[in-house]
Amino acid sequence: MQAVNVQIVHFPETKVAAIEHCGPPHLEYETVQKLIEWRLANRLPPTRHHSYGIHYNDPRTTPPEEYRVDFCISVENDIPANPQGVVNKIIPSGRCAMIRHLGSRENVSAASYLYEVWFPNSGEALRDFPIFFHYVNVGLHVQEHEMITDVYLPLR
Repeated sequence: MQAVNVQIVHFPETKVAAIEHCGPPHLEYETVQKLIEWRLANRLPPTRHHSYGIHYNDPRTTPPEEYRVDFCISVENDIPANPQGVVNKIIPSGRCAMIRHLGSRENVSAASYLYEVWFPNSGEALRDFPIFFHYVNVGLHVQEHEMITDVYLPLR
């Protein structure tokens, strides 16, 4: 993992269009494809509408059938019913520990570092919202080694 730089930041409340993935991590691609289809149909470019993942549990320790993540796109407006199953949700505002992960999103080691190394020694308390990722750069043109993911751990 690259040099560790954990920052305490204030994350602003963010309205998102979310698609819920429940089930084995290896099927995430199919869920993400539905969100991309919705994004394209609604003309929401990644340069203006950021991409997020809200991770409710750890794929390393959760039975595949119980694994859950929401894939999201920031939006300004309410989402009408749609064939892809995209719904409105909110990422709440508040303090977060944030760390940047560079490289593949297959195993975001920054998330385990925050939980397993930084947090136990931080003196901080967790807020009632799961860890979430901001996928800073997305798209077919982004090579695996160029991927940037900001990991947010909500704190009290």
